[in-house]
Amino acid sequence: MTTTGETHRTAGGPWWWERRRSAVLDVGLAVASAAECGVEGVGFARDAGVPAAVGVVFGVLAGSMLVLRRRWPIAVVLIGVAVTPARMGVLLSVVGLYTLAASEMPRRIIGALAGMSFVGTLIVSVVRAQQDAGHGNLVRVGDWFVPFVAITTSLGVTAPPLLLGLYVGARRRLMESLRERNDSLERELQLLAERAEERAEWARGEERTRIAREMHDVVAHRVSLMVVHAAALQAVARKDPEKAVKNAALVGDMGRQALTELREMLGVMRSGGGGRREPGAGAGVPLAAVAAAAAAAASRVVDEEDGPCLRDLDELVGQSRAAGMVVELLVEGDTRSYVAAVEQTAYRVVQEALTNVHKHAAGAKTYVRLAHRVSEIAMQVENEPPPSDGDAGVGVRLPSGGNGLVGMKERVAGLGGVFVCGPTDAGGYRVSAVLPAA
Repeated sequence: MTTTGETHRTAGGPWWWERRRSAVLDVGLAVASAAECGVEGVGFARDAGVPAAVGVVFGVLAGSMLVLRRRWPIAVVLIGVAVTPARMGVLLSVVGLYTLAASEMPRRIIGALAGMSFVGTLIVSVVRAQQDAGHGNLVRVGDWFVPFVAITTSLGVTAPPLLLGLYVGARRRLMESLRERNDSLERELQLLAERAEERAEWARGEERTRIAREMHDVVAHRVSLMVVHAAALQAVARKDPEKAVKNAALVGDMGRQALTELREMLGVMRSGGGGRREPGAGAGVPLAAVAAAAAAAASRVVDEEDGPCLRDLDELVGQSRAAGMVVELLVEGDTRSYVAAVEQTAYRVVQEALTNVHKHAAGAKTYVRLAHRVSEIAMQVENEPPPSDGDAGVGVRLPSGGNGLVGMKERVAGLGGVFVCGPTDAGGYRVSAVLPAA
C-alpha cells in the first residue's frame, strides 16, 4: 500500500511536529528570528528610552515565537504585525505569512491577516522613509518617492511568502488527495480481486457439481441395472439356463458401455482436454474440460452420435423391463422435437427416477407418463409400494449417495422448469418435472 499522510503522522516527532526534521527546522528558524529581533531590539530600546537589555529580551522573546508557526500560525502572524512598529521581526513576518498561507486555514482569514501585515508594513515603511528623508539619509527625488519605497517594501515583504505559501499548500493538498485516491483505488482493486476469487471459487464449485452430476447420470443407471441383472442371474442360473445366459449378456454389454464412458472421461481428465500432455507441461486440469468430457460421455449413453432424447425412452423403459421391473409408458399429446437441452434433461429425469425405483423399491410397478403440451413438456415417474419380501423375489441392496434427486432438481431448475418429488398417499413415490418447450 502507498504511504499516506496518516502514515506520515504516525512516524513520530516531538510534541506537535510530525517529523523530527520539521522540529529541527522550526527551532533553527526560531533561533535565527530571535537573533534578528534581539539585535534590532537594541535600536528599539534606544528609540523607546528603555534599557538595551529590555529591548534585547523583548526581541528575543518575540522572535522565538516562530517555533510555534506550525501549531498556531495565526498567533505568529499577529505577533509579527504587533512588532512591526518596533522595526523588528522581518523573518518572523515572512515565515509566519508563508506558514499561514500553506496551512488549511480558510482563505478569508489568510486574506485578512495578510492585509493586516501589508498595512502594518506599509505604515512603518512610510514613517521610516519620511524620518530618513527628514534626517537627510535619503536624497529627495520627489513627493512620489516615499510612497513608492513604502509600497515596494510592503509588497516585497508580504506578497512573495503569501503566494509561495498558497502554491505549496495547494500542491500539498493535491498530493494528499492523489495519495488518498491511490489508496482508495488500491482498496477497490483488492475488493475486486477478492470478488473475482469468490466468483472463481463459485465457478469451480459449479463445475465440480456438474461433473459429479454427469458422471452420476452416466454410471449410476447402468451399474444399477447390472446389479439387478446379476441378482437375477444368480437366482435363475440353475432353473432357467437360457434366461441366465441372456442376463449375463446384458450385464456384459452394460459393463462394457460403462467402462467405455468412464475411459473417455478419465482420458480427458488426464489430458486436460487438449490431447496428450507432455512431461513437465503442468498438472492442472481445467474443470471446464472435465465437465465437457463428462457431458460428452453422458450424451453417448444411448446413441454414439446423438445425445439422449425422448425417442429413446422406449429403449430405456425396455432395459428396466429386462431387469424385471413392471413399467408402463404413457405418452399424451402430439409427439414433437424439442431443443437438445430439454430432451436430454427430460430423458435424464426419467432415467434417474427409474434408477431410484431399482434401488429403493425393487419389484414395484412403475408408471412413466410423458405429456406434450403447447409450451411445455411434463414428465412423471410414479411407483407403487414395493411388494413384500416373499413376492419380490431376490432382494437387491443398492448403495445410494442421495445425489440423484439433487441432480434432477439442478438440471430442471437450470432450464427454468419446476421439479417436485415426494411419497404418495398409497405408500409409493412420485417424481414430477415440467420443462419449458423453448
